[in-house]
Amino acid sequence: MSVYENRRKKLYNWMAEEGIALIMFEDIESRREPGIRWLTGQPGDALLFLSVEQHALLVPWDINLAMLFADADMLIPYNEFERNSIKALRGAAESLKIPSGSKLEIPSVTPYPLFLQYVEAFTDFDIVCRNAGAHQEVGELRAVKDEKEIEIYRHIATVTNGIIGLLEQHIRAGTLKTEEETALFIESESRKQGCEGMGFETLAAGPQRSFGIHTFPAYTGGDFAAQGLSILDFGVRYAGYTGDVTLTFARPPLTKAQERLITLTEKAYRLALNLIQNGMLTRTLGAAVDNLFKTAKKKMPHGLGHGIGLEAHEFPLFHNRTDNTWTFKPGMIFTLEPGLYDPIQGGCRLENDILLTESGAEVLTNARIIRL
Repeated sequence: MSVYENRRKKLYNWMAEEGIALIMFEDIESRREPGIRWLTGQPGDALLFLSVEQHALLVPWDINLAMLFADADMLIPYNEFERNSIKALRGAAESLKIPSGSKLEIPSVTPYPLFLQYVEAFTDFDIVCRNAGAHQEVGELRAVKDEKEIEIYRHIATVTNGIIGLLEQHIRAGTLKTEEETALFIESESRKQGCEGMGFETLAAGPQRSFGIHTFPAYTGGDFAAQGLSILDFGVRYAGYTGDVTLTFARPPLTKAQERLITLTEKAYRLALNLIQNGMLTRTLGAAVDNLFKTAKKKMPHGLGHGIGLEAHEFPLFHNRTDNTWTFKPGMIFTLEPGLYDPIQGGCRLENDILLTESGAEVLTNARIIRL
């Protein structure tokens, strides 16, 4: 049984419990669903239909690409359904012999007018569209990585750590001087290592722009790693999965206020890393760091971390609201990224990718605050 069949098996079991006969996933330009890649290996642009009888039908835009990458029981090109999702659902129900009156679940992000069209077209079935449905279930399943995914992340970490070493070397030597040069260097090096590029647009903010959580624009032709604090946030993408690290470059002379930002950020990172335990509520970790900053009369304007995977931000959640019931489990891969920002002094953030094992947290990447 392939890794994709194992993943689909979990969802088939859930379908049986929920009484759902057929599920449709949709990965198109306006509604992306990374779960299709997780379930089949198909890079994108496809519909996926799963039946409770444990059959997978993939309907790709590019049949040649699907034949190369996809793991599914059946492949039917999308143009055979006139590139129409309603006709594709009808064709899937017929091909997979779904009994009349069964529940067919469509994506939770389906626009309401389109939902009404499905209902009108399928009077012989029960169309289901809900928040706590298949999309949510796949997201929760993806939060705990399997052995194949952990292997991928170890490779991502190796590439990332190599790039971090090269960045420090070039910045110290003065061969990377601008935000643009730095960002493009990272992408070039990642592709040389067989990566698909970047998981998100690299954020390179020199001392004049590092006060922003997510600087805008992502990078400019301005100075990087000049006097003061510069932030670099990037993630290489490999086999569909993205890393996510943030380094801060500190070039003296620094003000006392800047030194304090560095000290507090490093202290918060160590506190969080040492507190992580299996079974702990993720919001407990965020609250501990928030309390640390509060004692120092500072406030972190974003969450402490987030899950990573086929998307840069996915489960588990880390926010401190009481409705966040996520707990740490072995196999989760997530970031820790405490940061502080000042409109005058600039910003400081430290972010690494963490794998939680049975014995505790394993830091995969070696991002850090680099003093020049």
